[in-house]
Amino acid sequence: MFTGIVETMGTVRALTQNDSSESGGNGVSLEICNAEAILSDCHLGDSIAVNGTCLTVTQFDATSFKVGLAPETLHRTNLGKYTLTASGYTASNPGDRVNLERALAAGMRFGGHFVQGHIDTTAEIVSITPEGNSLWFKLKVVDKSYMRYIIPKGFIAIDGTSLTVCDVDDETFTIMLVAYTQSHVVMPLKKVGDYVNIEVDMLGKYADKIIATSLIEGNDALGRIIENIVEKRLEDMRHP
Repeated sequence: MFTGIVETMGTVRALTQNDSSESGGNGVSLEICNAEAILSDCHLGDSIAVNGTCLTVTQFDATSFKVGLAPETLHRTNLGKYTLTASGYTASNPGDRVNLERALAAGMRFGGHFVQGHIDTTAEIVSITPEGNSLWFKLKVVDKSYMRYIIPKGFIAIDGTSLTVCDVDDETFTIMLVAYTQSHVVMPLKKVGDYVNIEVDMLGKYADKIIATSLIEGNDALGRIIENIVEKRLEDMRHP
């Protein structure tokens, strides 16, 4: 579990497609350096969110660490800006910055929102618009089915950063970055056309699942509650 409060920005050192080392396990591995701020209490097997993606540490030293990337991670996230070819995954941009956050420790202050580190989809940056010392970002999600979980003033994690949704329409949504956040996360380094990782609020997904299941199974009590809520909302709209 994470909070979406980015602790530091690391730097991509290397991507290895078939890492035959003991820590690579003959899979795809990603090495991140300039990460000393989060490694003082690191252990093998710890979870670190890299651009919001919960990954397992397989090797580390005082300033860098390595994680493995499963095929599902490669398909669903923006890590390394991979391109799928007939021979497998290629790409990686050494020098790219990534957001980093350690898993939440028991007893620590909770500053953001509940973030699992399980990326739902990616979103394309449609526009970036300055306003004063802040930045507006408009984003378009790749998998539109997740738009039902994105609501005005709701939580969303973008590349692992806990942010508040501003405006929402059928296909896009906006967020605003204040000056402090701009200097502590990777998003202002991106440009129009780039893709970011999206994790919607998991509480919305749980509520959706519970309500849908209850309605399918014919839960009359819950159905009456939902009907009353809808009727009240319609009445409020008729008589504001």
